[in-house]
Amino acid sequence: MVRAVKIALSDAQQTKQDLQSFLSRDFYVKKEDGYIYFPVIESYTGETVDVSLRPRSTPTRAIPFKEALQDILTPEELSFAKTAYEVVGSIAIIEVPDDLLAKEKEIGQCLLSSNPKIKTVLRKLGGHQGTFRSQDMKVIAGVPTTVATSKESNTKITYDVTDMYFSARLATERKRIYRQVKEGEEVLVMFSGAAPYVVVLAKNSPAKSVVGVEINPSAHEFALQNITQNKIKNASVHCGDARVVLPTLNQTFDRIIMPLPKTAETFLDCALAVAKENATIHLYGFYHEDEFEKAYEHIDAYCKQANRNYTLLSTTKVGQQSPRTYRICVDFSVHPEKKIVQH
Repeated sequence: MVRAVKIALSDAQQTKQDLQSFLSRDFYVKKEDGYIYFPVIESYTGETVDVSLRPRSTPTRAIPFKEALQDILTPEELSFAKTAYEVVGSIAIIEVPDDLLAKEKEIGQCLLSSNPKIKTVLRKLGGHQGTFRSQDMKVIAGVPTTVATSKESNTKITYDVTDMYFSARLATERKRIYRQVKEGEEVLVMFSGAAPYVVVLAKNSPAKSVVGVEINPSAHEFALQNITQNKIKNASVHCGDARVVLPTLNQTFDRIIMPLPKTAETFLDCALAVAKENATIHLYGFYHEDEFEKAYEHIDAYCKQANRNYTLLSTTKVGQQSPRTYRICVDFSVHPEKKIVQH
């Protein structure tokens, strides 16, 4: 038997709105003899009856979150609720507007119930901050963890979503890069984080070696774990500031990847200092679609400063930050002979 609120069918709509925060999603409502029975959660203190209700089976596929939210939010609340969410491994990351914080646990539980692949729901408490790109989050439903594992290109990448920056959405971009790697290349990944680029390139390309450099100690520990769990033999990672670490490696590279979300261009002098003749560099940054030229200007200025000639190869949109503002990757090569610069 299930605790439920019994109400006349004529009052069903108003009662449903009044009970939004207390409705149970574990059972279906029941209509019988001019009445409707709304199953309620344990914390409901109003008058109830015990009735036999059909349990909801665990869904085998995801239900649209917006559709699921209709059971716990009023039409007005639904109009400003955030229904998009990011999935990393078995963790869903959502935003909850201030006006709905009182219902954050119900919203989190609703998301868990609507998607069988999700085991934990986290609410963002702010954006990425500081040198380590950490991000505060709160567990609002499910297993209390912030550690996720994503599968990508024959690899598993484990990371803490609050301690470091990682984007599963860049899987296609990482594939684009490893498909460019040639036999025997020595590859450098600056700002390597938990080593997604390092592991994916080492596992899927014919590179001779892949070296990562990361300043965040927590991300570095996960990088070591990811190299081990993926049985990578041709990769290594180093913890520290790229400006300090790179000169100690006594190594130059055929390909250099610079996936720092912001300010990567300020490290171009470091990259050029360890770039072999005819090396390829992949520079990432956020730019408005009318200002991609700024990335080219950065490249031009640093190459002139380093007395290196260069050729712009391609510009790829790899993600969108806001309307008309994109994360882009500019691929360019450096070489000793002067060549025509192409945009």
